[in-house]
Amino acid sequence: MRNPLSEKVTNIKPSGIRKFFDVVSEMPDAISLGVGEPDFDTPWHVRDEGIYTLEKGKTFYTSNAGLLELREEICKYYTRKFHATYDPIKECVITVGGSEGIDIALRAMLNDGDEVIIPEPCYVSYLPCVQLANGTPVQIPLQAKNEFRLTPEELEAAITEKTKVVILPFPNNPTGAIMEREDLEKIAKVILEHDLYVLSDEIYAELSYKGKHVSIASLPGMRDRTIVINGFSKAYAMTGWRLGYALAPALICEQMTKIHQFAIMCAPTNSQYAAVEALRHGDKDIEVMRQAYDQRRRFLMQTFRDLDLECFEPFGAFYVFPNIQKFGMSSEEFAEKLLEQEKVAVVPGTAFGDCGEGFLRISYAYSIDELKEAFSRIKHFLDTIG
Repeated sequence: MRNPLSEKVTNIKPSGIRKFFDVVSEMPDAISLGVGEPDFDTPWHVRDEGIYTLEKGKTFYTSNAGLLELREEICKYYTRKFHATYDPIKECVITVGGSEGIDIALRAMLNDGDEVIIPEPCYVSYLPCVQLANGTPVQIPLQAKNEFRLTPEELEAAITEKTKVVILPFPNNPTGAIMEREDLEKIAKVILEHDLYVLSDEIYAELSYKGKHVSIASLPGMRDRTIVINGFSKAYAMTGWRLGYALAPALICEQMTKIHQFAIMCAPTNSQYAAVEALRHGDKDIEVMRQAYDQRRRFLMQTFRDLDLECFEPFGAFYVFPNIQKFGMSSEEFAEKLLEQEKVAVVPGTAFGDCGEGFLRISYAYSIDELKEAFSRIKHFLDTIG
């Protein structure tokens, strides 16, 4: 019998995040600090709208691009919050989570061999999505000394004649790094000089603790060469609703919608109605959650200082990325022993790229009580290994 599988697919490594949490799910009394999922429930008024939609029988297909009502609210939101203006009819498509937006954007833009620059450590989907779209990933290892920000010098050095797209994963998963306006202005200059496009993943835009998030699409000359990816999972605690969106120039958005049309048809209808409610009346919910995450972030930074554990201060998302190199173990070995001995699960930094070696990703999307218990166990572990 011939091999039924695609070599391209079988050569893609599975997510490095899942390995530990498959074990945790069967381990009594284990604490997981690895899943990037808010511990808040979806706000009641958003859930009520979803329930009401079901009760009214609004369970039909929407247009392929999504409810126009939702696309209009998204475009108003981006103008209001991030000063980037889009046409809700021609430049917005509703996707099944932000991950689908990443996938269809790359498939819509890449020809065989086109290079995509990926700053790492980063979200695990970028590299395989580039490969599945027949592009060539070019990784830039970001450095802790630069607070894991992308510098124009690093970007310039990675550009070749084949470069087409630069992924900007900020605020960053797993490091919590951000790019401020002055950082983005320097990057935008390089992008414009080389006639490149940007895929800006802004799923954590609302979770920024050092001023307001700046979208590169709002900078002069960048709107028409930027595809913005965002969604409702992180800001509104709507992970299971599976709803995201992309904002892009009409020429690109049309092709993204075509792929979405054939692969998905449309995003879940009741999720779309709930998202309209979230955008219209959810600003206070975001602020409550953001303040809670910020409190946890500051608690962990103080805890690292008390433990004499090196960690640069993150100002975005809900992750910290401590350095464990002084213990003489690989990231995976450290994570395995911590799970085995103390029943605390974290993610090895290498799950997010080779340059993550020597680091761990720890999520603070958990209550203060859970974090205190987990770090009590971590302290015991560190005392044990000296």
